[in-house]
Amino acid sequence: MIAVNPLDHPYYLLSRVTLLVTSAFRKELLAADVKNVKPAYLGVLIALWKEDGMKVIELGRRAGLEPSSMTGLLDRMERDGLSFRAADPNDRRAQLIYLTARGRDIQEKVMDVVDRVMGKIFKDIPCDDMSTTLNVLRKIIINAN
Repeated sequence: MIAVNPLDHPYYLLSRVTLLVTSAFRKELLAADVKNVKPAYLGVLIALWKEDGMKVIELGRRAGLEPSSMTGLLDRMERDGLSFRAADPNDRRAQLIYLTARGRDIQEKVMDVVDRVMGKIFKDIPCDDMSTTLNVLRKIIINAN
């Protein structure tokens, strides 16, 4: 069996990047005094800051999350005082997800953290490389679905 250097294996690199970025977000969110915001919430928060009051299925689509992940995530976000569910007046079977006042109020702090972490992570990466990186990541997402 031929030994493979983990640094030459895409799976290892993607896993390490995910862990490191998540850890950086966790530390920076704590430092910014937004303790109840977890890195896993970011996609949902960003989607709701753009358009509050979405159906769960649409919110999951915009946040890039599977429907099976949404229930538990929304339960935790409600527990942490960031969002709440309300009945959809046009569809009795559906729920709409809204931000609480606290969920709205933390937007600036959280987006400052996002900008700071992304700036640190992508520091010294040329624009052309960044564009290629984003295109490759988008293709990976498409291929993995």
